[in-house]
Amino acid sequence: MKNVSLPAVEALDLFKSFGNTKVLRGISLKVEAGTTLVIFGPNGAGKTTLIKTLAGIMRPTSGRVLIGGLDMDEHSQEAHLHLGLLSHQSYLYRTLSAEENLTFYGRMYGVTNLKERIDEVLAQVGLTTRRHDRIAAFSRGMLQRLSLGRAILHQPQILMLDEPDTGLDPQALATMWDILRRDNPNRTIIFTSHHFERALTAASEAVIIIKGKVAWSSPCNNLTLSTLNETYTRLTGEQP
Repeated sequence: MKNVSLPAVEALDLFKSFGNTKVLRGISLKVEAGTTLVIFGPNGAGKTTLIKTLAGIMRPTSGRVLIGGLDMDEHSQEAHLHLGLLSHQSYLYRTLSAEENLTFYGRMYGVTNLKERIDEVLAQVGLTTRRHDRIAAFSRGMLQRLSLGRAILHQPQILMLDEPDTGLDPQALATMWDILRRDNPNRTIIFTSHHFERALTAASEAVIIIKGKVAWSSPCNNLTLSTLNETYTRLTGEQP
């Protein structure tokens, strides 16, 4: 990272449009190193677009994303080395085995001691015995676990997760967070979620975005579920 005293992730007046549709409307965020930030918002609020823009998968129409002080546009390759992404798209190759997928990404990110790191990651996500199986035969839960392994393979300092709890039962979700904490307890994590109670057990900061704008933010240390529910309903007009 450029400077550990700088925010891990900073969004400066982000706008993103698709044709005439404005999805992000001037979002600014500052996420300090080691923070776990959860992003709430109704469907269509721009949560996925924001995650993809922060992760460099999408370029903003205007505004800047800084990763440890590095401008994502000017230093994209270096910035991406510090990022991991878990999204609805697995970014895995179905004709390859689990090990072959991780080998491909490990080489792309220049992971040292790659074989040992692959062994470690496969053990963490519980797929050691399926390492040589083509992932076309994997269940959705197995694909999610391997996607998590891909995201943490290069030990990124920042991890971005788009609704990681979708389709996971509480035990599988608890396992996922346990893996993340054991792999790097000081990692900065930004994730989106619709599950307030689950998210509050993992997050240290929370924001609500509505129509592409930050409508509310709060630390989670004294935030109760009832207060969050009331705030969300008041701001969005929707029941969480």
